[in-house]
Amino acid sequence: MPQPQRFEADGRSARVYSCNTAIVGTGAAGYNAADRLWALGQHDILLVTENRVGGTSRNTGSDKQTYYKLTLAGGDPDSVREMAQTLYEGRCVDGDIALCEAALSTQCFMKLVELGVPFPRNRYGEYIGYKTDHDPRRRATSVGPYTSKAMTECLERAVLDKQIPLLDKLQVIKILSDGQSISGLLCYDVTAAADSDRFVLIRCKNIIYATGGPAGMYADSVYPFSQYGATGLALEAGARGKNLTEWQYGLASVKPRWNVSGTYMQVLPRVFSTAADGSDEREFLMNFFRTPAEMLGKLFLKGYQWPFDVRKVADGSSIIDILVYLESCKGRRVYLDYRTNPVNGQFRYEDLPDEARDYLQRAGACFGTPIQRLAHMNQPAIDFYRDKGVDLATEPLEIALCAQHNNGGLGIDCWWQTNIEGLFAVGEAAASHGVYRPGGTALNAGQVGSTRAAQHIAARRRGEAPAHFTREARRALVEMDTLARQCSAPTGNVRTLWREAGQAMSRCGAAIRNIRQISTYCGQVEDLLNHFAQRVTASNPAELGMVFRLRDMLMSQAAYLTAMLDYAARGGKSRGSALYTDPNGTKPYPVLPDTFTYTLEQDGENRIQELWYADGACHLGWRSPRPIPEDDDFFENVWRDFRETGLVD
Repeated sequence: MPQPQRFEADGRSARVYSCNTAIVGTGAAGYNAADRLWALGQHDILLVTENRVGGTSRNTGSDKQTYYKLTLAGGDPDSVREMAQTLYEGRCVDGDIALCEAALSTQCFMKLVELGVPFPRNRYGEYIGYKTDHDPRRRATSVGPYTSKAMTECLERAVLDKQIPLLDKLQVIKILSDGQSISGLLCYDVTAAADSDRFVLIRCKNIIYATGGPAGMYADSVYPFSQYGATGLALEAGARGKNLTEWQYGLASVKPRWNVSGTYMQVLPRVFSTAADGSDEREFLMNFFRTPAEMLGKLFLKGYQWPFDVRKVADGSSIIDILVYLESCKGRRVYLDYRTNPVNGQFRYEDLPDEARDYLQRAGACFGTPIQRLAHMNQPAIDFYRDKGVDLATEPLEIALCAQHNNGGLGIDCWWQTNIEGLFAVGEAAASHGVYRPGGTALNAGQVGSTRAAQHIAARRRGEAPAHFTREARRALVEMDTLARQCSAPTGNVRTLWREAGQAMSRCGAAIRNIRQISTYCGQVEDLLNHFAQRVTASNPAELGMVFRLRDMLMSQAAYLTAMLDYAARGGKSRGSALYTDPNGTKPYPVLPDTFTYTLEQDGENRIQELWYADGACHLGWRSPRPIPEDDDFFENVWRDFRETGLVD
């Protein structure tokens, strides 16, 4: 571990560590970046994390968490170019990034295999696959509910075995940047016993930002409680946001936070709601369907079509998401019940829509209660909740329509470097996806992006931090220490403000977006940011950490809400996982209220939205996606360049 020095500025003090590259985050992408850099001979690196065992990679999953890669089994034709085309066709995707994700998918996948992630293969050694959503090939694979957890643990062992330096319990609160290049980080030590020890500076030439998506923006979220993100800090430092409007949302349990996809829906649980105090139980779905079979058919399809998709509202399963959302907006709580059959069992399996009926018949599951069907089809799905303290055989499971993944984020080039020199964004922090993406691409993108960033740094960006570190460090240290002093009070309100901000975002700026409500709340966010030090209070060190986090959260919310307003103002229609309500539209389903009319965006519309902070305000622009490169590389020329430099730009 490098020894810290002291940094003094206007009566303030901080410890300072120096390195070539700081990697922020200890999920699968962050660990892979560190491991790749070490293998490439760049050992002047430092991992920085607020919570080594926190984050999304280690603490989330699904019924069958997917990893997406090039086809590695069977006789189905596939190629790097074809996989890149599939990714590119997700719309608003830059072609060079799609090509990189396809080209490096096999390399990154096989590294995970070598590290011990038990991806299944047949007796001949082929890594078998299956089709996932938006996937024309059988490129998907899985090790079960905890695919990303297994990846993180194997990569972590590789990093710890190399004794790569790691600083835990440091919350990044400022990226040191002059608007052109970075020179370091300012962190808050969450374990500091004295005010004089609470700030830590990292002086570096490169930052690999593996902080995950801005999960803290939403109250209704399937992200783990240990995942907050720090996108606002990167935007503040001058990084450009890209495709910020594009998210994935889906039904998830509230406690524990977990996707209720796959078999959780296919066994046809009973869905009911109650008042906030648990009284007045109702099976509300039947108020919106003509027959039990029609309702159960849509419920069954939620297993396949788990992410909310506006194209599947009028005649698909996403009507279930909307109805759950509507019920929660009334202040009611919604539950899945596996103990008893829906509608008092007043349905016949033979009356179900063909897909649901055939599936359940082939599975031998046309019997009993939902919990009996679930035990027959997927006992581990029951075991998971039991391990988390929830027994589906004896109690209902509370659910909500939750934020699940940000397809947008920080704009990057084909080396995953942002527009700020030295700042690389990898994993969910990076905007490598577009409107639609095949399931599992996020795990591949995190491995590919961190590999590309490491390769570029090792070959092109060795050396020390820029000279402007001292100036930017002094400025940031004075600013954040002053804020800490101004917000200190006998009683803190930061927890209340955090909760209220998340709830407001979930109501107006999540899967269902009302432009008037977004505009109103965006104004409130900007007002709170403008008067932050006067309105936010903290009474102890833990709350002070939340003050810094609330600041980042509000900067993120302001940017994302502004992006949504700009998208709508330019005529953007509902697409992906975002339904923009339209009072002048036509009803997509006969039973929906007028407030949920909307119009769909045409598939031909394919423009990338970019956002950046300047002069204290958000600015926006639009561009076409970069095409997939068409280079017909001549082997001898590439080989020569690669021999000479180890990297072909």
